[in-house]
Amino acid sequence: MSKILTPISTIFFAHKPSLFPTISPFINPKIIFKFTTKSINNHNLITRAQTQSPIVNDSPTLPDLEDVMLGYMFGKKKATQIAHSVWKCVVQKGDAVIDATCGNGYDTLAMLKMVADRSQKGRVYALDLQDVALQNTRSLLDESLDDNEKELAELFATCHSKMEEVLPRNITVRLVAFNLGYLPGGDKTMITKSETTLLGLEAAERVVAPGGLISLLVYVGHPGGREEFETVQAFASRLPVDKWSCCKLEMLNKPLAPIIVFLFKR
Repeated sequence: MSKILTPISTIFFAHKPSLFPTISPFINPKIIFKFTTKSINNHNLITRAQTQSPIVNDSPTLPDLEDVMLGYMFGKKKATQIAHSVWKCVVQKGDAVIDATCGNGYDTLAMLKMVADRSQKGRVYALDLQDVALQNTRSLLDESLDDNEKELAELFATCHSKMEEVLPRNITVRLVAFNLGYLPGGDKTMITKSETTLLGLEAAERVVAPGGLISLLVYVGHPGGREEFETVQAFASRLPVDKWSCCKLEMLNKPLAPIIVFLFKR
C-alpha cells in the first residue's frame, strides 16, 4: 500500500481524511420470484416529486464507517463491508433500492435490513440474469427474513441494463448497487460486460434520487474485468461536478483486488 494517504473531500470521509487509505476522486467528479402480494403502487416509495433535496443519513454510522475503513486498510475488513457501511449512511427506512446484480443475495439481504420497518414501505428490487443466482438469493432471504420482511423484496430475471423496466412509473431510488464480475462459486465464464454495464450505469443515473448513491464493486482479476472498470471510470469522470461527487478506493499494491466506486448524487 502507498505510504501517502491522499485526503478527499467527499461527503462520506471529509470529517477525518488523514485516517484513510488512498481514495482517488475522479477528475470530474420476467419476475422469477415475487415475495409480495401487495400492489407496489400502494407503497410510499421515493418519487421524483417527493425527492426535492439531497438527504444523507447522519445517524451514528459514520464512526462505524471509519472503523471499517481502518480495518480495510490493515487487511481486516472486506471491500463489501466498506460498501455496506457507506450504504448505511445514505439509505433510510422505507426507501426503494436496487441490487443490480444480486448474485448469491448477500447485498440484497443487507439492503432489505436497511429499508425494512413496521410501515412496510421499503422495497428492494433485485436483478440477475442467472437462474442460479436468483435461486441462491431466494434461499438466503427465506432463511434470513420473517414473512413481513420477505414482502419487501422482488427478484427479476433480467439484465442490470433493464432496471428501469422493473420499476413502477415515477419511482426513484436511494441506492443502486453493482457487483461486477462473475457469480462467486458459479460459472466464471458468465461475466458482466462493459457494454451492458454502461447501459446499467446510464439507467442508474436516471433513477437515483438526489441524495442517493450508485455503488460499484468492480472485480478486475478476470479477463475483461480491467476493461469493465475503465468503462465505469470513464462514465464517472463525465458526470457533472455540480450534481455528482465521485470517488474510487483501490489497493495500490494489490492490482487484482476489487475496486470500490461511489457516485453520490447531490
